Amino acid sequence: MPAVYLDNAATSFPKPPRVYERIRGFLEEYGACPGRGSHEMARQAEAVIEATRRVVAELFGASDPRRIVFALNATDALNMAIKGVLQPGDHVVTTVMEHNSVNRPLNALERDGLIRVIRVPTSREGLVDPQDVRRAVTDRTRLVVMLHASNVTGTLQPIAAIGRIVREAGRLLLVDAAQTAGAYPIDVEPAGIDLLAFPGHKALMGPPGTGGLYVGPRAAVRPWREGGTGVMSEAPLQPEELPLRLEAGSPNTLGIALLGEAVRFILQFGVEWIRAREMALTDQLLVSLQADGRFLLYGPAVLSRRVAVVSLNIPGVAPDEIGEMLSQTFHVAVRTGLHCAPGAHRAIGTFPTGTVRLSPGYFTAEAEIAQALDALRHVAGRVRRPSTPAAAGRRPVSAAARR
Repeated sequence: MPAVYLDNAATSFPKPPRVYERIRGFLEEYGACPGRGSHEMARQAEAVIEATRRVVAELFGASDPRRIVFALNATDALNMAIKGVLQPGDHVVTTVMEHNSVNRPLNALERDGLIRVIRVPTSREGLVDPQDVRRAVTDRTRLVVMLHASNVTGTLQPIAAIGRIVREAGRLLLVDAAQTAGAYPIDVEPAGIDLLAFPGHKALMGPPGTGGLYVGPRAAVRPWREGGTGVMSEAPLQPEELPLRLEAGSPNTLGIALLGEAVRFILQFGVEWIRAREMALTDQLLVSLQADGRFLLYGPAVLSRRVAVVSLNIPGVAPDEIGEMLSQTFHVAVRTGLHCAPGAHRAIGTFPTGTVRLSPGYFTAEAEIAQALDALRHVAGRVRRPSTPAAAGRRPVSAAARR
């Protein structure tokens, strides 16, 4: 295990203690397959799943818990939404910043001649202008799909403003909340979000193999897998009602139970509290890195416009080499490369090598940030500096300006 874990944008670690404590108890008490009309253990397992559905709905401001559909992860949920909503001849608006969980399903459908896709540009910081989205929407557009925050730059997108534009145009808005679910307040109905894909294993602090999709009242999603539901077994087709329509097969009952414990932890302390903690750690990173002058930083200078993701480069050394030195010599775990978002790196000028990404989490300690910073300084000190500054990145700004 690394001494310092700064890869929470990929998977949060550690989890809240109650998540670990729940594992054995669940398997001993509720280890059966969920079922409404079966034996007591099955009914108890079903009750655990429905309790998790309710707390997730509360977290996202969804008025009807039945509109929370559980999935394997955010990728699964995005595929469920994209392939369940789009029809041949449809037009889709997205952005250049998207993760491959959005890019690849859209690319495959476009390659097969089923849809057309337009990708709106962003600023150098990775910010989408809502008016670019407005101009991109046509009378054939069915879906606007975009991330809430970039896993490369940490940039928060103006989802509420874009939601109003999409709603006025009578289209659907699908939001990839991989970097914001649990780390930034989300209220789906005021924001005009029709579909929200979320992972359980990132800032929601749950286990791998969990996630889901919020399906709003305006969205009709065709099932992309069909099978058993435990009820209505006489029906020849998948039931129409949610969540059964999109939840075929035996669920990851243990994972969903642990996700419920993690979400209760978040609700207990509040997303705003968790965000404040993570952004204080992010500020600690940015202040020191900007003051040093040897690092190229990417993303917004203003803390309120980002999540706890910091991407950097050291001129003269490849990101993968930096990551290897941090891991092997200093036992600091970071993520390097393109982060499954090549378009984002093209937008900020870091393609094809990518960046070094540091992502603190709620349980990261200030001392661990200091240790990571010390390690980065040692790595930078080993590199011969170029004679001229690199064009990418941005100049340091004052702490006051960043807020």
